[in-house]
Order: sequence, then structure tokens, then C-alpha cells
Amino acid sequence: MLTRKQHELITFIQNRLEETGVSPSFEEMKDALELKSKSGVHRLISALEERGFIRRLPNRARALEVLRQPEDVTTTRAAANANANTTSADVTPLRPVAAAKPQPTPANDVIELPLHGRIAAGAPIEALEGQSTLPVPAALLGAGEHYALEVSGDSMIEAGILDGDYALVRRTDTARDGEIVVALVRGEEATLKYLRRERNGMIRLDPANAAYDPQLYRSDEVVVQGKLAGLLRRYH
Repeated sequence: MLTRKQHELITFIQNRLEETGVSPSFEEMKDALELKSKSGVHRLISALEERGFIRRLPNRARALEVLRQPEDVTTTRAAANANANTTSADVTPLRPVAAAKPQPTPANDVIELPLHGRIAAGAPIEALEGQSTLPVPAALLGAGEHYALEVSGDSMIEAGILDGDYALVRRTDTARDGEIVVALVRGEEATLKYLRRERNGMIRLDPANAAYDPQLYRSDEVVVQGKLAGLLRRYH
């Protein structure tokens, strides 16, 4: 099931692949669909990827492969008018798509992620909601909605997370034991830690630094706000 914008995007990508063998850039897709930002394109691509219509080829930011597309991509205007009352929620028949031409490695596309202040990798501190954004290579992000936080502290250094790094976080409210999460503690403080669930129902937030002790909370005191998806580091 595709929305109108998803249908337009997959059609545009396939047409470009057939014409040039290279998938369009995020900027080109944004302009073609008349979207306000490239983050909208990223959300559409993630949705198409989750539904199995396209896939991103590894290590190539602009390399997209169309796996299948709506049967009516080449529908005539008369056929389209005949189906004018069909909603975007209707199921569209699918057909296999022939393999596109070999794709050269292009320049990286960049996504502007919301930058929501600082997060503790030590004692919890407040994660501030801000209006800033952080440019991130699209190749670093998978499916889903993401945001960024600046790391403060050294409690996760043994996991390779240093003070001043930018944590790229996939927004979710669930996580498995052993995953690094953004945990909101008591509704006001956020921290970056390994999540562990104790048998007595308590939540343990583990650091990755022997100098710090685990933090224990009741299950109703901790809310998962995301899982670590990647890191950015700036060298000065």
C-alpha cells in the first residue's frame, strides 16, 4: 500500500535508473516531489524500504535499487481518470522490476537531523530540546526516524563513545537487554547507557567505564526514548 508521495517517489527513482543507471540525489528527489526538506525524502525512502519496494546498496549513499513497483507506473491518463476515486490506502498490484544498469559510486547525500541538546554519558543531565540541526551522511542511517544528541561525559568510553561525540539515535520506545539506549530518568533527566532488566523488575543502566557504578531504577522511572544507531566525531 503506497501513499501518493511514495508512489511518486518510486516512479521518479525507477525512471532515473532506467535513463542514467544512477539513482537521483536527495536534493533532486526533494525538488521533484516539491517537498520542503530532504528529511521528508528520507522518511519516504525509509517507508518504501520497510515495505520491500526498494533497498539501499551498502557503503554507497546514493545507491538505491528498486525491487518492485506499482503495476500502474505507466498507466495512461484515461485509466488514471477511471480510478480517480481510488484512495491511497488501496492495495496496488505489484510486478517485478528488471535490474537497473550498474551504478557508479556517487557523492554522499546529507540529512539534517534535529539536534536535541546534550546527553550524559556519566551522571544523568537534562537532554534539551533545541532548534539546531546536525548534517549527517545518509549512509549512516537505516530505516526509521532519527535525531542527534551531543555526548557529555566519559562513562561510555569503553564502548567507543567519547565526550563531545554526537550520538545518532533511532527513535523508539522499546529495546532489548544489552542495547545502548537513550533513557529518560524520572521524567526529567536523560542518559546514554546499556539497558539491563533485573529479575526483580528493576531497570539497570550500565556504564562502559569501570570508574562508574551501574544505576538502578524502578521500571516506572525509566522510559526508553531511542537506541544508538551511530556516532559522529569531529576532530579539532
